[in-house]
Amino acid sequence: MAVSADSFFLDPDAQGTLQNQIQQMVAQGILSGRLRPGEKMPSSRKLAAHLGVSRITVTLAYTELLADDYLSSRGRSGYYVSENAPVPPDFKPAERTQDVVDWSRALGHRYAETPMLTKPADWRSYDYPFIYGQADEALFDRANWRLCALQALGKRDFEALTADYYDQDDPLLIDFILRHTLPRRGILANPDEVLITLGAQNALWMTAQVLLTQRRTAAIEDPCYPSLREILTQSRCHLRPIPVDADGLPPEKLPRDTDVVFTTPSHQCPTTATMPLARRQDLLRRASKDDFLIVEDDYEFEMSFLKSPSPALKSLDKEGRVIYVGSFSKSLFPGLRLGYLVGSAPFIAEVRALRSSVLRHPPGHIQRTAAYFLSLGHYDALVRRMGLAYHERRNTMEAALNKHALTVAGRGVYGGSSYWMRARDPIDTGELARDLAQKGVLIEPGAPFFAGQDAPRSFYRIAYSSIPKKKIPDGINLLAAALR
Repeated sequence: MAVSADSFFLDPDAQGTLQNQIQQMVAQGILSGRLRPGEKMPSSRKLAAHLGVSRITVTLAYTELLADDYLSSRGRSGYYVSENAPVPPDFKPAERTQDVVDWSRALGHRYAETPMLTKPADWRSYDYPFIYGQADEALFDRANWRLCALQALGKRDFEALTADYYDQDDPLLIDFILRHTLPRRGILANPDEVLITLGAQNALWMTAQVLLTQRRTAAIEDPCYPSLREILTQSRCHLRPIPVDADGLPPEKLPRDTDVVFTTPSHQCPTTATMPLARRQDLLRRASKDDFLIVEDDYEFEMSFLKSPSPALKSLDKEGRVIYVGSFSKSLFPGLRLGYLVGSAPFIAEVRALRSSVLRHPPGHIQRTAAYFLSLGHYDALVRRMGLAYHERRNTMEAALNKHALTVAGRGVYGGSSYWMRARDPIDTGELARDLAQKGVLIEPGAPFFAGQDAPRSFYRIAYSSIPKKKIPDGINLLAAALR
């Protein structure tokens, strides 16, 4: 007797293609024990008619399940649950027990108490998402990324896909970074001076773990990337927030006992200020004089569409004091979680050992896919396309902001993807953001970027990276009305 097609339902909120959803639905039925070995499956015609999909979609799903031995085929008789299909666990789930641990005493370290920047998971459903750092589906080259991922799955790349690199990285990706990415920033490096990371944040964490102790002092920009402040707080070093000005971090304000400086000279986060060449040279002279290291987070340098980006701080370094952090997550997509560290060989060797003890290395398939996407020119084409789109959106937003006389506290002179804004006192932009969300407008309150309990509440950030140009004027209209 065949399993009734009426017992299958597609979840309207499920992710993935219809073929994938049908595969998951059948596989879960087998793994749960609802579908048992030897039972006949509904015909592809009947199941397709019941689910309201094409017959070929069901046939392709059945074919994949056949290949994975969830189903078997019996000539012209149809598809059956395979006798070799995975079987559900032969035990009953344990009853939930009472947790009697006093976690307020048991926890040696606290990480969950620090407020973090959050974005609604369904941000795409909002009409006016002025949020930062998300991928724009209209700009991303999905077709070529898919082709590169398939190429990385090929037989020739089987070793790169499946091998354990131990503490090493994909040589193709390292080679591209050395020969193409770094020279564009004026940086020359050897293979033992580069390490692949799980994004810039992972690079910053490992750097802090290697360089800082409870006796050392780290200087950070204020305001700054909130997660960096959390990373340094967790390291238990002495933390010195340095207020930035229109040119970024002022070297003369650094304490003399500084051991490591963390800075974003190309596009200061979040004010978008660019550190002038003269100040970069002053910072390097101060580092040499006071014997400290500099960690340069060079995020968003690719988005310098107004004029050529200024030289990286690392390219001006003659003493090996600068550790360079780069990332592909902002220019490709944030879920990629792929970045890199560049520094002197002894430093990279220590970070490599730390990474090996924690996660070995980033997944080989992701590294090889990215290497193909970069080396075949798709990445440069994508950056060019993003730069053109961002330029148009920036002009549209600039006009809308000027129309309503909204106060811009920081705008990237080289480009970027956002504006740093300020509302009049005593407006609390945290409350403003909650009110605007009810009207379909998403902005980012500025308080989490500042150090201390008395962070100013009037700043906020609006980005144009994830919103179509045609929606910007109406969104700014709503923002201006709320500010009034």
